Amino acid sequence: MKNMQGRTVFITGGSRGIGRAIALKAAQAGANVVIAAKTAVETTKLSGTIYSVAEEIEAAGGNALPLILDVRHEQQVQLAIQQAASNFGGIDVLINNAGAIALTGIESTSLKQYDLIQNINHRATFICAQAALPFLKQSENPHILSLSPPVNMSPKWLGILSPYALSKYGMTILTLGMAEEFRHYGISCNTLWPETYIATAAVSKNLGEENTQHVSRKPEIMADAAYTIYTTAKGELSGHSLTDEQALSRVGITDFEDYACIEGNTYLQKDFFLD
Repeated sequence: MKNMQGRTVFITGGSRGIGRAIALKAAQAGANVVIAAKTAVETTKLSGTIYSVAEEIEAAGGNALPLILDVRHEQQVQLAIQQAASNFGGIDVLINNAGAIALTGIESTSLKQYDLIQNINHRATFICAQAALPFLKQSENPHILSLSPPVNMSPKWLGILSPYALSKYGMTILTLGMAEEFRHYGISCNTLWPETYIATAAVSKNLGEENTQHVSRKPEIMADAAYTIYTTAKGELSGHSLTDEQALSRVGITDFEDYACIEGNTYLQKDFFLD
């Protein structure tokens, strides 16, 4: 595994699921990991907090900084980024992982829900990138990675999920735009999206726990894929929308069987926005 010693990874929404898996992967490589999320107290519905993940990060070999953060608030984001940079001497990787889901069309989506997904998805990507930019400019190998899909204008998806599609495609468009805008700073900007459903609390909420396990992969596939992206050499990979399978295939990993939640299960549900 490549050495992340001395490098700092700032992850939004990393108290469970994919964000937690990404954090632990970075920690195993010796990184400083900032877990910036809202969950400070565990509930019966949601397991894991920024503090429990921080303990796991330390146990895995990394250094942790848990920060309470609501990505909808610019001042909170700026303060969290500054705290992270002060604590660890800089920021090398920003991972826009915080997200909100609404699997409804325009007719069935309330304005409150619409505003929530836009604010947490693409608007927060904008806020976090702007706040982190001064520190990323100073990094020897800076990366921005947003967990969002390739832009797919197929009516199949727009017809049923246009509010959610807008919020996630917005993340992608901003990140691809940053790849070009920040190229002269040497900041690599890419997006990552799962080829299949991933077993997370968000998916289980919509499908049920048992159904989720049958059609999903473990979050670790996204963590491994993310790692292959943010450890690429400066300027080597930027402006790409990759799936986890594509990212892993780039480094010669093409056997994904071990990532299935149920061993030997070959039927996996393709994720949203992928034809």
